[in-house]
Amino acid sequence: MRIHLRGLVLALTIFSALVATANTLYASYRVQREQLISNTLESNRVYAAKLAESAGAFLKSALRQLEYSARHLSVRLDVPELLAAEASRLQEQSDSFNTVAIVRADGILLAASNSLRGFVGTRVDSAGSLAALQARKPLVSKLYVSLTGKQLINVSHPIRSDDGRYLGYVAGTIYLSQEGALHTLLGKHHYQDGSYLYVVDNEGRLIYHEDTARVGESITANPAVAAVVRGQAGAQRLVNTRGVDMLAGYAGVPLSGWGVIAQRPAQATLEPLDKLIWALIGYAAPFAIAFLLAIWWCARKISQPLSQLATNVEHEEVAIAMQRVQSVKAWYFEAQRLKRAVIRSFTSLQDEIGKLNQASITDPLTGLHNRRGLQAAVERLQAARAPFGVIALDIDHFKRVNDTYGHTVGDEVIRGLAQLMRECSRPSDVLCRNGGEEFLILLPGAGAKEAANVAERLRKSMETRSLHGTSGITLSAGVAQWPSAGAEVGAAFQAADAALYAAKQQGRNRVVTHAP
Repeated sequence: MRIHLRGLVLALTIFSALVATANTLYASYRVQREQLISNTLESNRVYAAKLAESAGAFLKSALRQLEYSARHLSVRLDVPELLAAEASRLQEQSDSFNTVAIVRADGILLAASNSLRGFVGTRVDSAGSLAALQARKPLVSKLYVSLTGKQLINVSHPIRSDDGRYLGYVAGTIYLSQEGALHTLLGKHHYQDGSYLYVVDNEGRLIYHEDTARVGESITANPAVAAVVRGQAGAQRLVNTRGVDMLAGYAGVPLSGWGVIAQRPAQATLEPLDKLIWALIGYAAPFAIAFLLAIWWCARKISQPLSQLATNVEHEEVAIAMQRVQSVKAWYFEAQRLKRAVIRSFTSLQDEIGKLNQASITDPLTGLHNRRGLQAAVERLQAARAPFGVIALDIDHFKRVNDTYGHTVGDEVIRGLAQLMRECSRPSDVLCRNGGEEFLILLPGAGAKEAANVAERLRKSMETRSLHGTSGITLSAGVAQWPSAGAEVGAAFQAADAALYAAKQQGRNRVVTHAP
């Protein structure tokens, strides 16, 4: 599978964006989540403390009412009508008590509010009554079941004579499983999301719960209940006895030993945050799509010069490839550097190829064309149907030069003749070394006469020139012209060779022109 730069940039950008976005969302979610949990725990703690304070104030108020009655009843215990009137007054003047009872020190019920009047004159041996008789001080009893079968608590205050003698107590009862003062105090709150509160006594039993059927149930396994029973106040996240994840705040009521717990389901607390995160994702989606499109466009623009460079470099013709590479718009620094590097490579390659091509058609000793170069020049002239003159040259008695002066001097003589050929020719003429001391000159557009004049000028220059310490070195030349010598190009070369041979036969150091 081929990996494209555009796809790689796009994939990397998308991956980076997704990771950054996910990290941001996750970090934001975690911070908001912890903040919500912390705020909810603190809110529930404050709420529980406030209700605990209200419950304590309610109990103090109830005890003050009972204390007032107790001071005035010490001299009236023998007047049943007055006792009954006082019991009715206590029960009716406020909503603090469901029932009121006045009990003598021996446990006999002396007076009671309406619902208990049928028990007047009988001994009250309920748990609340026994606790009040035994304590002989202001008391908030534990939860117990009354004579009528109701779950309740008893708030009592002792009745004492002027000399301090204990005469009995006056008490108000608070029903726990039906409407009463406690329900009025605790039963109304503003949450509709599964939040609720409950109250436990110092043994961990429910004395108030929104589900009245649970009143009296022991829930000490609940961590918040266990903490408040130990006299602690605070807040914590917990799983309640019904397996629900809750955020609970709790506080105690010192006067009674009760604990008030306010709690809210964690799911209800975190649900708005989940909705908020999804809303953020929804709002961000159009911008994310626009961002990805912009990234795709940028990736395309970034990869385009590189793709064009790669495509153009693959072209078989170096010149065409170089031309196309030069046309690529490399608009950023790295692409410009790569483009320049490719152009330099192409230029260097062309130079190397040019040098190799030149070396393949050049005689290494003289720098003139060799036979391959001569053949290429002839093919060009023939393809253009351009007439040309041919001069065949040969150094006279060259073996004698080598034997007399040595091969090194002989090479210098050959190089000297090549230089004379350059001086006596035009830039358009083709100068060739056939091999050894044999040379050829092609003169495009020249006739036999013009070629002969050039050959004669060259012969005279050679005759009068001292080459590397030598003297008296001459040359012979044969001249022909194509197409005068024949329709085939080879005929012109044969004619020039024949004329050269004739010059040798006629005594050397001369120019002979082929006669058509």
